[in-house]
Amino acid sequence: MIARLAIAVIALHVLDDNFVQPQPGTSASGHLVSGLVPLAGLAVAAWALPRLQGARGGALALALGVFGVVAGIEAVHYASTVGPSGDDFTGLLAIPAGAVLLATGVATLWRTRRTGDRRVWRYGRRALLGVAAVVVANVIALPIGLGYITTHTARSVVPANHLGVAHENVSFRTADALRLRGWYIPSRNGAAVIAFPGRNGPQKPARMLARHGYGVLLFDRRGEGESDGDPNAWGWGGDEDIKAAVRYLQSRPDVDPERIGGIGLSVGGELMLEAAAETPELAAVVSEGAGARMYTEEMREDMPATDRPLMAVSAWVKQAAVAVFSNQSPPTDLRELVGRIAPRPLLLIAAPEHGVGEELNRGYASAAGETATLWEIPESRHVGGIDARPREYERRVVGFFDQALR
Repeated sequence: MIARLAIAVIALHVLDDNFVQPQPGTSASGHLVSGLVPLAGLAVAAWALPRLQGARGGALALALGVFGVVAGIEAVHYASTVGPSGDDFTGLLAIPAGAVLLATGVATLWRTRRTGDRRVWRYGRRALLGVAAVVVANVIALPIGLGYITTHTARSVVPANHLGVAHENVSFRTADALRLRGWYIPSRNGAAVIAFPGRNGPQKPARMLARHGYGVLLFDRRGEGESDGDPNAWGWGGDEDIKAAVRYLQSRPDVDPERIGGIGLSVGGELMLEAAAETPELAAVVSEGAGARMYTEEMREDMPATDRPLMAVSAWVKQAAVAVFSNQSPPTDLRELVGRIAPRPLLLIAAPEHGVGEELNRGYASAAGETATLWEIPESRHVGGIDARPREYERRVVGFFDQALR
């Protein structure tokens, strides 16, 4: 009875999060998959839990408990940064509900463990079960939890402004009616660059470009800071934010509509590549630190054969979880997209020694063709090129835009 009540509390949060109090700019109809799939799973689990005996019942209770705690992390994040509101209250309740299920699972496994076998068989079996549990946790449970957290949490506040130049507070709408908010540094040379994502990481390249007369647009992407929408750390659907930024810059009197470029960092680099492939109005793109967003990009051909089976399962489970919790289909493989950017110029910057997955840029450069340039900085950290080689970075990036947007 207590376990079922705990499941009901978790289900209440799922219902509240998706259908009663969805994120600003979104509606209940846009959360059908992320709401109905978990609710259906919780309903089946509530029916099955009393009927399962021994280890199976304990394992199910543990899985439900983990989901309850993970579902509450979103509420802890936002309550601790901006104060609790909306569905945060039911989210906070999901955590003790998950703890109850975790305790139920542990108690069930302890109570129903076998004690009559010979000691060597008993402990050998438990060791094997422990190893299996670790594998399942890392290959299935962790990717599902990661998929949930990365589609429900994002930076909740506007970062400190260190631009050091005159700028405007601006807002504009995406094609799917989300209001995005950010800062714009007016152009002094008729060209403008979108620095993406967010208003934190891109401030250094924004200051650099502003010194050379470029207009620079930084903004909170969907689900982040002051912008509407659901967050997605993997950037699925975020190319629509860049396309909306292009349309905004085209409407500015200080910007020549044919002299708009973009610089993207990390996931912003991946999204800048995707947006440029679909948006001819982006005349030139710099992508730094791009990696993998989905299964086909993660499963590299040079991956050791011994790692491939478990990596394949983990990557596929994570992708499925992100798809369900974000109500979106996976994006197109970047290797299929980058070739569409030509004949417009593309500069890829990568840290192959320290950036996770950044060696993928070699494949992106090859697929992009002759108009793409790959600059690898071995000593750089992830998106740390401007710190590792500040003078060369400024010379290369500014020179790239000077040539492409002149």
